[in-house]
Amino acid sequence: MTIIKNPKQTEWDAILKRPSQHIDTLNDVVHEVFKAVQNEGDIALKHYTKKYDGVAIDDIRVSKTEIEAAENAISPELKKAILKAKSNIESFHKAQKTRRVDVQTQIGVRCWQEKRPIESVGLYIPGGTAPLFSTVLMLAIPAQIAGCNSIVLCTPPNISGTIANEILFTAALCGVTQIYKVGGIQAIAGMTYGTATIPKVNKLFGPGNQYVTAAKQAATKFGVAIDMPAGPSELLVVADASATPSFVASDLLSQAEHGVDSQVVLVSTDLSLLEAVSNEVQTQTQSLNRKGIIEKALENMKLIFCSDQNTAADLINFYGPEHYIISTSDNTFYIDQVRNAGSVFIGDYTPESAGDYASGTNHTLPTNGYAKAYSGVNLDSFLKSITFQEITKDGLLDLGPSIELMAEAEGLMAHKNAVSIRLKSIKNES
Repeated sequence: MTIIKNPKQTEWDAILKRPSQHIDTLNDVVHEVFKAVQNEGDIALKHYTKKYDGVAIDDIRVSKTEIEAAENAISPELKKAILKAKSNIESFHKAQKTRRVDVQTQIGVRCWQEKRPIESVGLYIPGGTAPLFSTVLMLAIPAQIAGCNSIVLCTPPNISGTIANEILFTAALCGVTQIYKVGGIQAIAGMTYGTATIPKVNKLFGPGNQYVTAAKQAATKFGVAIDMPAGPSELLVVADASATPSFVASDLLSQAEHGVDSQVVLVSTDLSLLEAVSNEVQTQTQSLNRKGIIEKALENMKLIFCSDQNTAADLINFYGPEHYIISTSDNTFYIDQVRNAGSVFIGDYTPESAGDYASGTNHTLPTNGYAKAYSGVNLDSFLKSITFQEITKDGLLDLGPSIELMAEAEGLMAHKNAVSIRLKSIKNES
């Protein structure tokens, strides 16, 4: 693997370019599927499930019998592990609850803010080569804590037309109210428009490939909100001579195995560490079950040498990684410099896998540089902040003239009149 040494800032954009497909191709396919689902509903969902997933589904709805069978098929050991993860994720997300903000901005003028749950949410759970039941935990738990009335889950079926037992068990455990065997663009379209079977939702959540990401962005044109743009997974590690090469390599490979379009980046101020990790990556890859996927993803891997910490920190913030591991002799420096990142993992014994599964933080994070503007999924993602205000007669007597002057200056005389008519009424009472 080639090590890129001290790249100029003008070269960072090209060097750190994410792997992607041509946007026109993506949007053409999304438009086709959306239009079909809008016009044909469940028929279109089944058509595209057969086309893209290779399986014919008679009933896309998961039955109670299927859920019960899935629960019986899960080993006690895995159930225990899922329950431990659930407990940690619940603890962290419950701690994110905030009190009502209530302020008297002046005498007679009271303003407050309350949070209310989004009524109906749609959770997209990737399936395919890795059915991500951990994502069910990450999305359904905060939705349940927030108090969402309807929690709809869509996930692609496997070639036998079923859903992974782990997904069904976890979904039932976390309060998902409806589960459907449909994935990809067609799932997003189904939850966007609603069909005879799948209800329309208010907000969509969940990661996916570039097609799913494009579909979620298309959904926003039809009155459905989304959590964030979340596409192929990515990881950046900053490490120096103090890091353990085998640890670093294992973290890079843990992300590379997500898919052929995943990207992993290693930044270091030590050339020997870069070389050692490169060798470890090659060695560890040989024994992994997803070797073919990993080797393809590693074509997008970047090994970057920066001669000083400040340049390294600037380059990392320029990239804005989804997952960011800090493994150096001066972790505090890099922590203090973080401006753009989805989730940060600190020290030799904090593998990114912990956040993916069971430490408590959420693994649904912004990718493709969107960490510069978006947060990862959290409890507030499932809530709306609504403001309230109440003004007394005395409050309006004092504040009203300011409102009148401002409205008149903007030429909005009806706005002014809404105040003036009240002020006149109050003055006539006295």
